[in-house]
Amino acid sequence: MTFGEHLDELRRALAKAVLALVLGFLVALLFANNVVDYIQTPLRAALKRHYRGVSTQEYEHYLDQQREAGRPVPADLDAAADEFAEQGLVAEERYVDPHEALEALSRAMPGAVNPQAVPERDPTQPIRRDDLVPLRIYHDLDTDPRLSVIGLSMQEPFVVYMKAALVLGAILASPFIFYFIWQFVAVGLYSHEQRYVHIFLPFSLGLFLAGAALAFFVAFRYVLGFLLWFYQLMGIDPDPRITDWLTFVLILPVGFGISFQLPLVMLFLERIGVFSVASYLSQWRMAVLVICVLSMILTPSDPQSMILMAVPLIFLYFGGVLLCRLMPRRVEAPAAD
Repeated sequence: MTFGEHLDELRRALAKAVLALVLGFLVALLFANNVVDYIQTPLRAALKRHYRGVSTQEYEHYLDQQREAGRPVPADLDAAADEFAEQGLVAEERYVDPHEALEALSRAMPGAVNPQAVPERDPTQPIRRDDLVPLRIYHDLDTDPRLSVIGLSMQEPFVVYMKAALVLGAILASPFIFYFIWQFVAVGLYSHEQRYVHIFLPFSLGLFLAGAALAFFVAFRYVLGFLLWFYQLMGIDPDPRITDWLTFVLILPVGFGISFQLPLVMLFLERIGVFSVASYLSQWRMAVLVICVLSMILTPSDPQSMILMAVPLIFLYFGGVLLCRLMPRRVEAPAAD
């Protein structure tokens, strides 16, 4: 094929890939709302663990104050606080005016209460803290509004919906997009090399999905726990924004998915003669160091997510060496004189 014919083939491959993406996007519009709700699952779970820990500390502090005031409290404060947190309860301390509370009760239930039992307060003076009664109010952590993700602009839900549909559409269309791209590559290969397309396509897609799944279902738990630990350390309440979370929830799985292409990259570099199997084996210590540095860059630098990326990549590195051994380069026979 001439250069112009290759360009025409590329144009056709890209047109078919874009068409597949558009069709996937249109289908994904029907399910984008479910996607937005689903991708918040790890964030809600992390926020719930965070506020459960905060509630445990606050309840233990409350029991400690009650004990110092001479009131009866459980013998083991730690166990009591843990049991309180396991019930999924959160306590808030509020103040009520006893006069207003009794007046409201007497109007609702005449004769049930005696408003005169509370000493009179001078209505011409402003309310002071000593005039109020502290009241602890408990609610279920599952209904805590702090577990909800917020939006800050009117168009934000629409933008998030369209982004989620685009991402889901790209996932649905990815097998076809990969196929059209590899089909274009196959045109420039010899017939005996084209069979590698059928091997690399599912292999590449499977590695990408495995890396993305590892990030979403495992790494997010440790990453969010690490980041929320700083909120708890600094006494700041997290208030995550849906746009920021959607961006973050895409970056980490994509980083894991791309990094899991390592065996194919190694095979490609070995095919074009940049590296050999012997050089891969002799430089494995340097490769492990580079993998650790890349894991630090591609993750939020918490130890758990770094390990979750680095350890599989180290195994994939040696898997790439094995792949190069199993699929050695073709050596051309020397030309006869």
